Amino acid sequence: MTGPGAGARRRAVVVQHDEAVRLGNFEPVLREHGYEISVVSAREPGFAAALSAASDAELLVVLGSTSGVYEADRHDFIAPEIAHLRARLEAERPVLGVCFGAQIIAAALGEEVRPGDTVDVGYREVQPTVEGLDSPVRHILGVPMAEWHGDTFDLPDGVTLLASSDAYRNEAYGVGDWLLAVQFHPELTDEMHEEWVRGDAAYLARHDIDPDELRAQRARHGGPMQLASARMLGEYLSRLP
Repeated sequence: MTGPGAGARRRAVVVQHDEAVRLGNFEPVLREHGYEISVVSAREPGFAAALSAASDAELLVVLGSTSGVYEADRHDFIAPEIAHLRARLEAERPVLGVCFGAQIIAAALGEEVRPGDTVDVGYREVQPTVEGLDSPVRHILGVPMAEWHGDTFDLPDGVTLLASSDAYRNEAYGVGDWLLAVQFHPELTDEMHEEWVRGDAAYLARHDIDPDELRAQRARHGGPMQLASARMLGEYLSRLP
Protein backbone atom coordinates (compact mmCIF):
# COMPACT_ATOMS: atom_id res chain seq x y z
CA MET A 1 0.00 0.00 0.00
CA THR A 2 1.50 3.31 -1.03
CA GLY A 3 -1.21 5.72 0.00
CA PRO A 4 -4.74 6.14 1.35
CA GLY A 5 -7.14 3.64 -0.14
CA ALA A 6 -4.53 1.89 -2.29
CA GLY A 7 -4.81 -1.86 -2.89
CA ALA A 8 -6.83 -4.41 -0.95
CA ARG A 9 -8.17 -3.54 2.49
CA ARG A 10 -6.06 -4.55 5.45
CA ARG A 11 -6.98 -5.31 9.04
CA ALA A 12 -5.60 -3.55 12.10
CA VAL A 13 -6.17 -5.26 15.43
CA VAL A 14 -6.06 -2.84 18.35
CA VAL A 15 -5.27 -4.09 21.86
CA GLN A 16 -7.12 -1.81 24.28
CA HIS A 17 -6.35 -2.15 27.99
CA ASP A 18 -8.56 0.57 29.48
CA GLU A 19 -11.82 2.14 28.32
CA ALA A 20 -10.45 5.69 28.39
CA VAL A 21 -7.22 4.80 26.53
CA ARG A 22 -8.56 4.49 23.01
CA LEU A 23 -7.27 4.71 19.45
CA GLY A 24 -8.12 8.42 19.37
CA ASN A 25 -6.84 10.39 16.41
CA PHE A 26 -5.09 7.31 15.03
CA GLU A 27 -8.45 5.90 13.97
CA PRO A 28 -9.22 8.23 11.04
CA VAL A 29 -5.67 7.86 9.72
CA LEU A 30 -5.94 4.07 9.75
CA ARG A 31 -9.28 4.22 7.94
CA GLU A 32 -7.93 6.66 5.36
CA HIS A 33 -5.18 4.15 4.63
CA GLY A 34 -7.70 1.40 4.00
CA TYR A 35 -7.59 -0.48 7.31
CA GLU A 36 -10.51 -2.24 8.87
CA ILE A 37 -10.21 -1.90 12.64
CA SER A 38 -10.93 -4.60 15.22
CA VAL A 39 -10.60 -3.79 18.91
CA VAL A 40 -9.63 -6.54 21.35
CA SER A 41 -10.17 -5.72 25.03
CA ALA A 42 -7.46 -7.03 27.35
CA ARG A 43 -9.84 -6.88 30.31
CA GLU A 44 -12.48 -9.17 28.80
CA PRO A 45 -12.61 -12.96 29.27
CA GLY A 46 -11.13 -14.84 26.36
CA PHE A 47 -8.49 -12.20 25.61
CA ALA A 48 -5.74 -14.73 24.82
CA ALA A 49 -8.03 -16.61 22.41
CA ALA A 50 -9.09 -13.35 20.75
CA LEU A 51 -5.44 -12.39 20.27
CA SER A 52 -4.67 -15.77 18.77
CA ALA A 53 -7.60 -15.46 16.37
CA ALA A 54 -6.27 -12.07 15.27
CA SER A 55 -2.74 -13.29 14.57
CA ASP A 56 -3.19 -12.96 10.80
CA ALA A 57 -3.96 -9.21 10.98
CA GLU A 58 -1.68 -7.07 8.87
CA LEU A 59 -1.09 -4.64 11.76
CA LEU A 60 -1.20 -4.93 15.55
CA VAL A 61 -1.62 -1.70 17.54
CA VAL A 62 -0.93 -1.93 21.29
CA LEU A 63 -2.31 1.00 23.28
CA GLY A 64 -1.52 2.44 26.70
CA SER A 65 -2.67 1.28 30.11
CA THR A 66 -2.94 2.42 33.70
CA SER A 67 -1.27 -0.88 34.64
CA GLY A 68 2.43 -1.63 34.75
CA VAL A 69 4.00 -4.39 32.66
CA TYR A 70 5.62 -5.64 35.89
CA GLU A 71 2.18 -6.26 37.44
CA ALA A 72 1.58 -9.65 35.81
CA ASP A 73 0.61 -11.09 39.21
CA ARG A 74 -2.30 -8.63 39.31
CA HIS A 75 -3.40 -8.67 35.67
CA ASP A 76 -4.07 -11.89 33.76
CA PHE A 77 -3.73 -10.25 30.34
CA ILE A 78 -0.03 -9.35 30.61
CA ALA A 79 1.56 -12.81 30.25
CA PRO A 80 -0.47 -13.88 27.16
CA GLU A 81 0.03 -10.48 25.59
CA ILE A 82 3.81 -10.74 25.97
CA ALA A 83 3.73 -14.26 24.51
CA HIS A 84 1.66 -13.12 21.52
CA LEU A 85 3.92 -10.14 20.93
CA ARG A 86 7.05 -12.29 21.15
CA ALA A 87 5.78 -14.57 18.39
CA ARG A 88 4.68 -11.68 16.20
CA LEU A 89 7.96 -9.83 16.65
CA GLU A 90 9.97 -12.93 15.85
CA ALA A 91 8.03 -13.14 12.59
CA GLU A 92 8.72 -9.42 11.92
CA ARG A 93 5.05 -8.65 11.41
CA PRO A 94 4.01 -4.96 11.76
CA VAL A 95 3.46 -3.74 15.33
CA LEU A 96 2.79 -0.22 16.61
CA GLY A 97 3.06 0.40 20.35
CA VAL A 98 2.05 3.45 22.40
CA CYS A 99 3.30 4.07 25.98
CA PHE A 100 2.40 0.79 27.78
CA GLY A 101 2.48 -0.67 24.28
CA ALA A 102 6.11 0.39 23.86
CA GLN A 103 6.90 -0.99 27.32
CA ILE A 104 5.30 -4.39 26.80
CA ILE A 105 6.99 -4.70 23.39
CA ALA A 106 10.29 -4.09 25.17
CA ALA A 107 9.35 -6.84 27.64
CA ALA A 108 8.57 -9.20 24.76
CA LEU A 109 12.03 -8.39 23.40
CA GLY A 110 13.60 -9.44 26.69
CA GLU A 111 13.90 -6.21 28.68
CA GLU A 112 12.65 -5.49 32.20
CA VAL A 113 10.07 -2.73 32.56
CA ARG A 114 10.35 -0.80 35.83
CA PRO A 115 9.23 2.44 37.49
CA GLY A 116 11.25 5.39 36.26
CA ASP A 117 12.92 8.15 38.23
CA THR A 118 10.07 10.59 37.65
CA VAL A 119 6.44 10.75 36.62
CA ASP A 120 6.20 12.57 33.30
CA VAL A 121 2.77 14.08 32.64
CA GLY A 122 2.33 17.07 30.35
CA TYR A 123 3.54 18.28 26.99
CA ARG A 124 7.25 17.89 26.27
CA GLU A 125 9.48 18.28 23.25
CA VAL A 126 10.81 14.91 22.13
CA GLN A 127 14.00 15.08 20.09
CA PRO A 128 14.38 12.61 17.22
CA THR A 129 17.79 10.99 16.87
CA VAL A 130 19.67 11.07 13.57
CA GLU A 131 17.97 7.79 12.72
CA GLY A 132 14.66 9.18 13.92
CA LEU A 133 14.92 12.04 11.44
CA ASP A 134 14.91 9.40 8.70
CA SER A 135 11.81 7.73 10.17
CA PRO A 136 8.14 8.67 10.65
CA VAL A 137 9.12 10.11 14.05
CA ARG A 138 10.65 13.06 12.18
CA HIS A 139 7.21 14.69 12.10
CA ILE A 140 7.26 15.37 15.86
CA LEU A 141 10.39 17.55 15.67
CA GLY A 142 9.71 20.82 17.48
CA VAL A 143 6.15 19.79 18.45
CA PRO A 144 5.52 19.16 22.17
CA MET A 145 3.96 15.73 22.62
CA ALA A 146 1.66 14.48 25.37
CA GLU A 147 3.41 12.42 28.05
CA TRP A 148 1.51 10.42 30.68
CA HIS A 149 3.71 7.75 32.21
CA GLY A 150 6.21 6.90 34.92
CA ASP A 151 7.72 3.61 33.75
CA THR A 152 10.81 2.88 31.71
CA PHE A 153 13.02 0.12 30.29
CA ASP A 154 16.42 -0.40 28.74
CA LEU A 155 16.58 -0.32 24.97
CA PRO A 156 16.13 -3.86 23.63
CA ASP A 157 18.85 -5.46 21.52
CA GLY A 158 18.34 -5.13 17.80
CA VAL A 159 16.15 -2.02 17.84
CA THR A 160 17.04 1.52 16.81
CA LEU A 161 16.56 4.46 19.16
CA LEU A 162 14.44 7.04 17.31
CA ALA A 163 13.78 9.77 19.90
CA SER A 164 14.62 10.92 23.44
CA SER A 165 13.46 13.59 25.87
CA ASP A 166 15.04 15.31 28.86
CA ALA A 167 13.07 13.05 31.20
CA TYR A 168 13.34 9.69 29.42
CA ARG A 169 15.93 8.48 26.95
CA ASN A 170 13.87 5.78 25.24
CA GLU A 171 10.95 7.82 23.92
CA ALA A 172 10.73 6.04 20.57
CA TYR A 173 12.37 3.04 18.95
CA GLY A 174 11.83 0.81 15.96
CA VAL A 175 13.03 -1.95 13.70
CA GLY A 176 13.10 -1.37 9.96
CA ASP A 177 9.79 -0.11 8.67
CA TRP A 178 7.61 -2.66 10.48
CA LEU A 179 8.03 -1.88 14.21
CA LEU A 180 7.40 1.51 15.78
CA ALA A 181 7.06 2.08 19.53
CA VAL A 182 6.65 5.42 21.33
CA GLN A 183 6.42 6.32 25.02
CA PHE A 184 4.43 9.51 24.42
CA HIS A 185 0.74 9.69 23.44
CA PRO A 186 0.33 10.97 19.87
CA GLU A 187 -3.16 9.44 19.72
CA LEU A 188 -4.57 11.71 22.44
CA THR A 189 -7.61 13.78 21.43
CA ASP A 190 -9.10 16.74 23.31
CA GLU A 191 -11.95 14.55 24.56
CA MET A 192 -9.61 11.83 25.79
CA HIS A 193 -7.32 14.37 27.44
CA GLU A 194 -10.19 15.77 29.50
CA GLU A 195 -11.27 12.23 30.45
CA TRP A 196 -7.76 11.49 31.66
CA VAL A 197 -7.49 14.73 33.62
CA ARG A 198 -10.77 14.00 35.39
CA GLY A 199 -10.28 10.25 35.77
CA ASP A 200 -6.71 10.56 37.04
CA ALA A 201 -7.43 13.41 39.46
CA ALA A 202 -6.09 11.50 42.47
CA TYR A 203 -2.96 10.45 40.56
CA LEU A 204 -2.30 14.03 39.47
CA ALA A 205 -2.82 15.34 42.99
CA ARG A 206 -0.45 12.73 44.42
CA HIS A 207 2.29 13.98 42.10
CA ASP A 208 1.49 17.70 42.50
CA ILE A 209 0.41 18.09 38.87
CA ASP A 210 -2.03 20.95 38.25
CA PRO A 211 -4.94 19.80 36.06
CA ASP A 212 -5.65 23.35 34.89
CA GLU A 213 -2.05 23.70 33.74
CA LEU A 214 -2.46 20.47 31.77
CA ARG A 215 -5.56 21.90 30.14
CA ALA A 216 -3.66 25.08 29.27
CA GLN A 217 -0.86 23.02 27.73
CA ARG A 218 -3.41 21.07 25.72
CA ALA A 219 -4.95 24.29 24.42
CA ARG A 220 -1.51 25.46 23.22
CA HIS A 221 -0.15 22.22 21.84
CA GLY A 222 -3.10 19.93 21.04
CA GLY A 223 -3.67 21.10 17.47
CA PRO A 224 -0.06 20.90 16.27
CA MET A 225 0.40 17.60 18.09
CA GLN A 226 -2.56 15.98 16.35
CA LEU A 227 -1.28 17.16 12.96
CA ALA A 228 2.19 15.77 13.68
CA SER A 229 0.60 12.55 14.94
CA ALA A 230 -1.41 12.08 11.73
CA ARG A 231 1.68 12.67 9.62
CA MET A 232 3.77 10.27 11.68
CA LEU A 233 1.22 7.48 11.53
CA GLY A 234 0.48 8.12 7.87
CA GLU A 235 4.14 7.77 6.94
CA TYR A 236 4.51 4.65 9.07
CA LEU A 237 1.54 3.02 7.31
CA SER A 238 2.79 4.07 3.89
CA ARG A 239 6.17 2.46 4.55
CA LEU A 240 4.77 -0.93 5.55
CA PRO A 241 5.61 -3.69 3.05
